Amino acid sequence: MLPWLDAARAGNPHSEHAAGWRAAEAIEAARGDVAALIGARASEVVFTSGATEANNLALLGAGRWIGRVVVSPIEHPSVLEPAAALKDQGVALETVPVDQAGRVDLAALEGLLAQGPALVSIMAANNEIGTLQPLAEIGALCRAQGALFHSDAVQALTTQALDVEAACIDLLSLSGHKLYGPAGVGALYVRGGTALLPLVHGGGQQGNLRPGTLPVALCVALGAACRLARARRAEDAARAAALRERLFAALRDAVPGIRRNDPEAGGLPGCLNVTLAGVDAADLLLDLSDLAISTGSACSSLSGAPSHVLRAIGLSAEAAHASLRFGLGRGTTEKEIDKAAALLIAALQDRGRPG
Repeated sequence: MLPWLDAARAGNPHSEHAAGWRAAEAIEAARGDVAALIGARASEVVFTSGATEANNLALLGAGRWIGRVVVSPIEHPSVLEPAAALKDQGVALETVPVDQAGRVDLAALEGLLAQGPALVSIMAANNEIGTLQPLAEIGALCRAQGALFHSDAVQALTTQALDVEAACIDLLSLSGHKLYGPAGVGALYVRGGTALLPLVHGGGQQGNLRPGTLPVALCVALGAACRLARARRAEDAARAAALRERLFAALRDAVPGIRRNDPEAGGLPGCLNVTLAGVDAADLLLDLSDLAISTGSACSSLSGAPSHVLRAIGLSAEAAHASLRFGLGRGTTEKEIDKAAALLIAALQDRGRPG
């Protein structure tokens, strides 16, 4: 990013002068790096301010003209809330159920798709419990029924190989900071020929889908993060999975009755979600200020409501309130895992909870 943060070098990538041309070339190279991560063409990548904007552009941009949207109950708020807004505007909104592991009921989805055209939005990997969805099977069902398929792939791309062609995905959202890049940048993949209505108007940039001057440094950083993700994802996945199992083993051996909510197989390698019966997890976090853990999605944590994801997979409100979510990444070490387990166990013991 550093060269593009230098005011003497940075140019408006949409301007017709040498500085602008250099900036435009850097952005186009980054667009190609983003496309390569997901098996797309560079021309199909639209830069955004992040995945929230990308999800809104996909949902509102396609849902308004299709007139029918299908989502799962465990989607991120940046999908569920625009879907609800569409419903308020008269768009039909339907929810396909998930099983106790959070996986979409494919038979139910096929039944919904048989009822007519729709925009289907199913995330690649859940942000709270790490469930990986069968994207290729979902995409095949959507393609067979003429439905558009959008996937929020924010959580998946650091450890999972994903090809939009193979999975028949028409729209896909990703985020810079979830790929170890900076916050404030993301992208929406838009399959060539897919019609979208823009959210904002004026300027004409990016084919009128997302007008506005692009931040060169952020776009370049996203491209670099995508290159690194392609190179490291297999190694990152194996390492994160080993750390996750190390953490759960330490907690399981010390905390009677602990329940694991993430799939033990077929889930995100760096996601562990557990229920500690009889504990108020939000209150427990006050004793764990040294740990960067949460009770659910960061984007919905201020509501105080139990996790909609855990409720959708069958947990009671009480159990959902007693659940903690651990996210392990490229920088997490074995030492940190062991310390995290020790701190949590000690906090439970201080509260009189067995452990």
